[in-house]
Amino acid sequence: MKRFFVAACLLALALPAPAFARGKFDPTTEFEQHEWIPIHLGPLNLSITKAVVYLMLGALFTILLGLVLMRGRVLNRRRTIGEQVYEIAQVQVAEQGLPTKAIGRWFPYVATLMLFIWVVNILGFIPLPLTGETWHGVPTWGIYAATSSLSVTLALALLTFCFTHYEGIRWNGPRRYFKSWIPEAPKALLFLIVPLEILGQIMRLISLSVRLFANMLAGHILILTFLGLIFILESVFLAIITIPVATAFYLFEVVIVVSIQAFIFAALSAIYIGSAIEPQH
Repeated sequence: MKRFFVAACLLALALPAPAFARGKFDPTTEFEQHEWIPIHLGPLNLSITKAVVYLMLGALFTILLGLVLMRGRVLNRRRTIGEQVYEIAQVQVAEQGLPTKAIGRWFPYVATLMLFIWVVNILGFIPLPLTGETWHGVPTWGIYAATSSLSVTLALALLTFCFTHYEGIRWNGPRRYFKSWIPEAPKALLFLIVPLEILGQIMRLISLSVRLFANMLAGHILILTFLGLIFILESVFLAIITIPVATAFYLFEVVIVVSIQAFIFAALSAIYIGSAIEPQH
């Protein structure tokens, strides 16, 4: 088997020179946003793009998933899965980051955030005819994750960012809350510490959005690149190597990365909101 694999690699690399001419496949085009339904209200661009459609589908399937898993009084496999998801959201996300007095108010948000991001991530690995391209009049199928767009992840992070500071001010008052940002230090160093603390708050927003965006974008780029090598190098023999590698990356993303990124985003949101409510901790 090992000799066969080595021979296949050598055969793929020993193809004639024309086989190495660059093809027309470009994986980065999968992430381009085009206006499918233009909607412009003055300076606001509210046009329907591929990312918007995927977010709409994500919202719809999140609602359906919640109804399917949570409704009903009879304990069955479906309800068991629903209770496990609920327990993870409550015990591992909400209770770990939020103070007891705030769980009732913010548990629905962090739980919905975790489930919504998970659904959108999963949709990104299901081939759908939503590429915006056609082949002989028939829509082509492809994979795309809305969370691989920085504008989407930044919008989700902005929600947490705004809720964090709103709750901090609501529970502590503006004076006490903003004073909690500044550690005890000589007054001569305050001119340096205050800007750094403000920058640290902004970096929370950036890190929260970029972490999800970068992981989803990198996963899709890797999969599309390995599959695209067949078209770029115009060699069907490369499929012997590229398809197993692309499949391994695909399974890794679906089984591990999708769930971990949804969990981390929700958990960090709970921690940020909780730390604003009780800044002394």
